[in-house]
Amino acid sequence: MAERVTLQTIADRVGVSRATVSYAFSRPDQLSEELRARILRVAGELGYAGPNPTARSLRLGRAGALGLIFTETLPYAFADPYSIGFLQGLAVAAEEAAVGLLILQQPPGVQRPEIVRNAVVDAFCVFSLPDGHATLEAVLARRLPTVFVDEPYIPGLPFIGIDELAAAGEAVRHVVDLGHRRLGLALVGLHQDGRHGWADLRRQRSAEYEAMRTRVQGYRVAGEQAGVDWASVPVYEVAGNARESGREAGRALLARDPRPTAILCNTDVMALGVLDAAAEAGLKVPEDLSVVGFSDSGAEEADLTTIRQPKQLIGKMAGRMLLSGLPPEPERLILPHELIVRGSTARAPLA
Repeated sequence: MAERVTLQTIADRVGVSRATVSYAFSRPDQLSEELRARILRVAGELGYAGPNPTARSLRLGRAGALGLIFTETLPYAFADPYSIGFLQGLAVAAEEAAVGLLILQQPPGVQRPEIVRNAVVDAFCVFSLPDGHATLEAVLARRLPTVFVDEPYIPGLPFIGIDELAAAGEAVRHVVDLGHRRLGLALVGLHQDGRHGWADLRRQRSAEYEAMRTRVQGYRVAGEQAGVDWASVPVYEVAGNARESGREAGRALLARDPRPTAILCNTDVMALGVLDAAAEAGLKVPEDLSVVGFSDSGAEEADLTTIRQPKQLIGKMAGRMLLSGLPPEPERLILPHELIVRGSTARAPLA
């Protein structure tokens, strides 16, 4: 078995102290360029790649990395417009602090608290974790600076998001003010059981994702305040936030008799699918059907009315809160949202 190469091995070969070799990797400004180059050349000849990062982080008391707990697949993270915006903001904050970003993936239906327990990071950003997820206990047990984004909200711990109740209410009031009373909802992200189909009031109220549960509550409260019988509002849920899923929900809603004149979607991706279903059915938007999305992620190109979330700002502020060098304040930071009215909504048809 080949002998393990250590800093002392390199020091003996070069004829310097072990501390000098260590400086070549961790404090290069302490050495002349010629000496450092000689040490690195010998290290390369011996097959030494550098100090163990885990051991080094334990010695220094920091890892130089921020852990992002993300409850979707990585392909989804780099394809979903809202996730992209959030990740961009978080990456800006990490770059400003000269630290790395470690994505600790927890895909839907998978709970892997061990990767959180073993992660060599200085802080955690928890992004959209459902109620009761096993990872939550692992995060809290680490006692590292932690910020929760979107969900869940845990009193006494830092949180960043928007006022979901108010934002959803604005979306409903917009179409109600246009004269719409036959509403329909196309939803994703209520439960983790993979179900596609009609969601009754019990399914809506028992949603595992707090942000979506509150968003649906906002739709309902605003609708009831306008005199809409919410028990009669058709709600179609899907498991994945994909355009095809939105198309499926749109087809189901538009097949009802009477069909809705306005469909509200809890993501823009779902709304794009509903627009596809309307086109398939030969319906004109907004003359025959109004459609409202949520988040303003890729909605402008489709001329979609939506609720704008400051996704990049949310990511940036979460990162800066964690990486400022100060403990995050245990507060609920609610950032502003905005109703963006475009061409997918208009007054309700007379018939």
